[in-house]
Amino acid sequence: MTTAIKESLFMRAAFSQPTERPPVWMMRQAGRFMKEYWEIKNKYSFLEMCKTPEIAADVTMLPVDLLGIDAAILFSDILVTAEAMGGDLSFTQGVGPKFSNPVRTQQDIDELQTDVLDKLQYVSDAIKVIQQRLDGKIPLIGFAGAPFTVLSYLIEGGSSKDFKLTKLFLNNHPALAHQLLGKIAQVTITYLNMQIDAGVNALQLFDSWALALSWSDYQEFSHNYNVDIISKLNRTGIPIISFCKGSSVFAPMMAEAKPDVISVDWNADLKNIKESLPSGIAVQGNLDPFVLYAEKAVIKKKILALFERMRGEEGFIFNLGHGIMPDIPFDNVKYAVELIKEFRYKI
Repeated sequence: MTTAIKESLFMRAAFSQPTERPPVWMMRQAGRFMKEYWEIKNKYSFLEMCKTPEIAADVTMLPVDLLGIDAAILFSDILVTAEAMGGDLSFTQGVGPKFSNPVRTQQDIDELQTDVLDKLQYVSDAIKVIQQRLDGKIPLIGFAGAPFTVLSYLIEGGSSKDFKLTKLFLNNHPALAHQLLGKIAQVTITYLNMQIDAGVNALQLFDSWALALSWSDYQEFSHNYNVDIISKLNRTGIPIISFCKGSSVFAPMMAEAKPDVISVDWNADLKNIKESLPSGIAVQGNLDPFVLYAEKAVIKKKILALFERMRGEEGFIFNLGHGIMPDIPFDNVKYAVELIKEFRYKI
């Protein structure tokens, strides 16, 4: 890792070191709100984009070139691990991910593979191409889906509004749930360490649907596996970001896993969360992405209010409380990034 990357705004903030302004990147920043994304997407399927290193690199670089953000994030998907394990995954426009072979029984779990790194080699190849393109200018963030979130897709067979099948599975078949979570965690550890070996500068663990769980179920079926994953990463010099929708509730427990950064949803006061965490854990967030639909004067007011609230706090990365929606105006996102990059904390 170059000195420039180590001393970048993002890396300093992630390791709770002083920065002259908050670094900015946004979840789903290389996504469907960009016309340039659609120029690529209209030629290839989503999985083709993920599995072709040059195309994944093209998409990863869009926000670097068009927005000027402070960190890039690998273009991929949290479900590639589940597919590698044996899930029959497809993506349909307007529907989202689907597994045609959902996991519901002991036999289904037994059939899932864990020695799957060869099937994920395309991710390692993409990281190397992206790092060549970035040329040491800004850090590259890799990521994976956390075991509970991946489990929910495998059991539901796709996205869910209420996670009914998932919760029934946890309640009626907890031993099977732990078997499945253990397999996913094993794959996730080797997968994230592969990304480190390939050259990512940071990692984010996405537990997107943790908010579906009660406190005790989160601890048993999510948190304990995230602790195991984070403890087994080759993380020297690599900041680990822990994200879930529900981090405003679960942040105290998330801190026990010892990530470097907790990414916070928009339901909490970010300063209160920061002050409740052990020293040395940074926070990332937490603008409501719907603010980016608003007039530019509103966007400015909300971002500057967040920055004023976080004044004097070391370890703050600006991000959204969740990902950018597909129909947010690109000009608004560009305006927000430029506003943040012009901002300076006065000494």
